[in-house]
Amino acid sequence: MVSSSITIQDPRDSQNRRSFCFDYAYWSHSGFSRDRRGLYVPEEEGGRYADQDSVFQDLGQGILENALQGYNATLLAYGQTGSGKSYSMVGYGPNKGLVPKLCDRLFEAIRENQDTRQCQVFFSMMEIYNEQVIDLLSRGSRSSGALRVREEQQRGFYVEGLRTVPCDSAQQVEQLMEQGTRTRTTAATHMNANSSRSHMLIVLQLKQIFSKESITKQSNINLVDLAGSERQRSSGSEADRLKEGTAINLSLTTLGNVISALADVAVGKKVIHIPYRDSVLTKLLQSALGGNSRTVMIATLSPADICYEESLSTLRYAERAKRIQNKAVVNESPTERLVKELKAENARLLQRLSRLGQEGRRAHDETKELRQLLTHNELQIRAIQTLWEQHLQEALKDWEQQYANITQERRMMQMHPYILNINEDAQLSGVVKLFIQEGESGEWDIGLCDSSLRSISIKGLGIQERHAVFRNEQRRVTLTPQPGSKVIVNGHAVSQTTELQHLDRLILGSNCTYLFIGYPSERGGDDWSRYDYDYFQSELAAVEGVHLSESSAECSHTDPSLLAVFYDYIKLMPMVAEANQMSQELNKEVEFKLEIKNLALSDPKGHDLEKEIVVRVTSTGRKQVWMWSKAKFVNRKFLMEEVYQQHQAEQSEINRVEGLSAAALPRDKDPFWDPVEPMLLGTAHLWLQSLAFRIPLEEQLEVLGSEGTEEAILQAQLVPCNSTGLPLGEDDILIDPSELLGRRLDFQLVLEQCCGLRWIREARNRGVQFGFRLFDCSQPLYTPAVWHNLNPLLDHRVHFASLHTSQRLLEYLQSSAVVLELWGLQDGCTDLVSSLEGVRMTTDGVFIIDEEGPTNDVPVNSAELSCSVRALLQDVEELKSVNASLRKENHCLREQLNTTRNGGDGGRGRSLRPSCDAEFARSLKVFYHSMTSVRGQLQRLRRHRPSEDSDLLGLRLFIDEQSRLMRDFSEQLEQSVSTLKQDVAAIVRRKRERSGIWS
Repeated sequence: MVSSSITIQDPRDSQNRRSFCFDYAYWSHSGFSRDRRGLYVPEEEGGRYADQDSVFQDLGQGILENALQGYNATLLAYGQTGSGKSYSMVGYGPNKGLVPKLCDRLFEAIRENQDTRQCQVFFSMMEIYNEQVIDLLSRGSRSSGALRVREEQQRGFYVEGLRTVPCDSAQQVEQLMEQGTRTRTTAATHMNANSSRSHMLIVLQLKQIFSKESITKQSNINLVDLAGSERQRSSGSEADRLKEGTAINLSLTTLGNVISALADVAVGKKVIHIPYRDSVLTKLLQSALGGNSRTVMIATLSPADICYEESLSTLRYAERAKRIQNKAVVNESPTERLVKELKAENARLLQRLSRLGQEGRRAHDETKELRQLLTHNELQIRAIQTLWEQHLQEALKDWEQQYANITQERRMMQMHPYILNINEDAQLSGVVKLFIQEGESGEWDIGLCDSSLRSISIKGLGIQERHAVFRNEQRRVTLTPQPGSKVIVNGHAVSQTTELQHLDRLILGSNCTYLFIGYPSERGGDDWSRYDYDYFQSELAAVEGVHLSESSAECSHTDPSLLAVFYDYIKLMPMVAEANQMSQELNKEVEFKLEIKNLALSDPKGHDLEKEIVVRVTSTGRKQVWMWSKAKFVNRKFLMEEVYQQHQAEQSEINRVEGLSAAALPRDKDPFWDPVEPMLLGTAHLWLQSLAFRIPLEEQLEVLGSEGTEEAILQAQLVPCNSTGLPLGEDDILIDPSELLGRRLDFQLVLEQCCGLRWIREARNRGVQFGFRLFDCSQPLYTPAVWHNLNPLLDHRVHFASLHTSQRLLEYLQSSAVVLELWGLQDGCTDLVSSLEGVRMTTDGVFIIDEEGPTNDVPVNSAELSCSVRALLQDVEELKSVNASLRKENHCLREQLNTTRNGGDGGRGRSLRPSCDAEFARSLKVFYHSMTSVRGQLQRLRRHRPSEDSDLLGLRLFIDEQSRLMRDFSEQLEQSVSTLKQDVAAIVRRKRERSGIWS
């Protein structure tokens, strides 16, 4: 960020850089320190760090001035979850954001100008979630339902029944925001939602009455914290059979469409329709977007490399938004003039009435009409003059009551232990405090029940009517889960009475997270802010065996892709828990489990594959399994929530009206169900190096699942052969692989048998296939499907041939493996079929690889090629001549050696000993076989890990076993190398003996 320009670089491609220009660009990620007041300020004077004050001076001050001039003003915060929207808008602690600073300055300006104008401020706060508007200041409970958005010609779109509270101080506004945040926290828990998927709107209505000019100016200040922008990403790439959760993502998607349409209008394009009416959010923001408002958009970015795509998307969004042109006007109305005119008209009516009274009964009807008109005018005057005072008095009473409640809460915090809510949005954490008082019984029930005076009522997924019992006796607090309820303390599930310690972490049900705060004497100077939502999830993940090192030195060297996977894992953990709970309550018989794809798998060269989070979905009733990507699961989770909330509404109606029954969803619309398809269960690597020496290889391979679990044992062979498929003999073994260059190479891949299939052991109605792709084969090849067999005989043989072996193929054989993929088949899914499109085969069914043959990267013309061929032919002739001379000399030496060693026995017909080349080839073959065993031992070492719940004795046993495996590995490796050395030494010695050469 330099001045007002931003440059973003793709972390995977340093040449891919994009630059954008905006009115302001602020860097707030680093280069700051904390002063004595707790404020974040630049480390150096004139540094690039932008504090909250500088942002307000540039943006907030302009919004305030526009509002005081009578213009509507809007501030939108857009960006990825966690990138700083809430910090910019609201702030944390002493680092106040734009909203509280704006309120402070607004009431300062009102006090400074109270001699020239009378000002009235009304405050309202709402949340939009799932296309429903929730009043966060409503006195009633949330169950009263969502509010409706209506339209009037004068007012435009407005929320019917939204509570607007008059305020006369910034403290009162701050108190109302706290009240709204508390309601938002409770609503989020009850709706199984989090704030990153909802939009929050704060509306300040400023009414200024200028007595001298008899003019009233009224302006609306809209402060909007939009949902996390990553939630609007389409899952179309997943080929999902269900559309995205339209109700949840509709608002952001429509906002993007509106901004794009308005941007096109601004550059002169013809736009037929601007879709304001397509969502609740865009209806309420119609004046802010291309209408009567002065609007500022803050686009917040994360500097993390794993957020590159989201950050680039945000910048493009803001780039379009800055093109929009609004037409703001001052909103003024002559209300004071109206009051004067009404008073004057009343005076005239009174005079006329007195005259009519003197004239008698003839004017009775007219008198009655005039009196009605007079009464109506008086009521209008009284309403205009007293409405503000009445509203203000009511608001003051509410404020006093809330202040009393807050005072009472603070007093109790200094007396009793309590549990404190922890939310994914830090802004909503610490809002709800549930006190555990010591009394006669000291026993408190926690759960859905709220009938007892000694009960703590909470709502959320998986919360039972009576979920658990807190006991506070002799200043010791214990927690006892009730049968069937889910309670987790410090990452571990508990079912027995547990004594709580200060700062223990509690999870009740699927995802109601609380921090236990002990008695004041236990607290000391502890800072509980480090126990945020991610801490809870990281603790759970660590118990499951997924964690990062706590050492900062080790963390700094952690693979960024692993960091991304870890953070994805802890973000998805609560969502998976909620999905499992919804499945259980809806009787879907579907289980969800997080897995790390490619955790233990590698590519043909042995390099680690890119890791990502997937969700394994299992239908326990039908024994069917699906594997969903992160994007697909998040999408389906939204749809599950809609189904769950609809089910809850139906159940309430059924309970109310006897005889009704809930309707089941058809399968094609059920987010818990998918058409079955083949599942990749695991892979095995068959290394091809032996083919470069034309040595046959027979292996027993472990098929490893994505997370390193053993899925099966596969017996496989690589058999060098001739063009008809007959195996080659020992005499065909090569010492130098380069002898293959330009020559034909034939070999067969044989998959004999698969044993111990875990996939079949879990359900006998399943089948398996193996798939593989070799070198430049464009399509994978598959074995025939085998069903219902735990140890199937495959007996699958494929013949490959390279007509002119190239250097590229030779390098591939010496450094790569063929990856054998094990695919699981299920009832209802079709077998995988080898596609032969683009694959070249002979009439005998031999697959041709390395079709290009020897290649030269440098283009040559025909003359150069002809010269090269002639030169090569000359070299070949010379080599043939040298080879013939060597053969002749070798024959003479062999005869001399036989004569010397056998004396006169040469005529006994003894066969000649095998050549040294054949002996050396056999030694290499033995060495390769022994190295296969060594490689298997190395893989066992890599997978050998201690159990997650191992105690000290278990760890000692693990170390002993690890030492034994290391010793075996070392002995095998040393023996293999030693045997090869001895064989080579013996071959050299025999060759010298035969040649009569002694050193």
